[in-house]
Amino acid sequence: MKLRLMLWLLAFLLKRALRRKARFRELLTEMRGLDWGIATEDLAIARHYRMSPRGIQSGRGLPVDLDLELRFEDEATALQVLRKPTQQAFLDGMMAGTVRLVGDSADLQKLQKLLRHL
Repeated sequence: MKLRLMLWLLAFLLKRALRRKARFRELLTEMRGLDWGIATEDLAIARHYRMSPRGIQSGRGLPVDLDLELRFEDEATALQVLRKPTQQAFLDGMMAGTVRLVGDSADLQKLQKLLRHL
């Protein structure tokens, strides 16, 4: 339940940053958008975000056309990593096998750049 709330709140914060923060809008315009999602490995909890300079849409589940997916072993692991989403936390999770990145790692760096401006 906590992870579902955290992912919904993330959508709210992304939409607010798009409205209020000029640097966030600039970065998103340079990227021409980013479609990404977060889920547990069993897909019990999954949410995707479609971000473009025109707006941000969020929804349940993981469509197959996403640029980037972050998959976590379970809800507890996701909460632990997402509370402090540093590059080192993601690398440690990937080395331990509790975090899986589906997509290009360059997209993860773009996402981390954007999330700094929340």
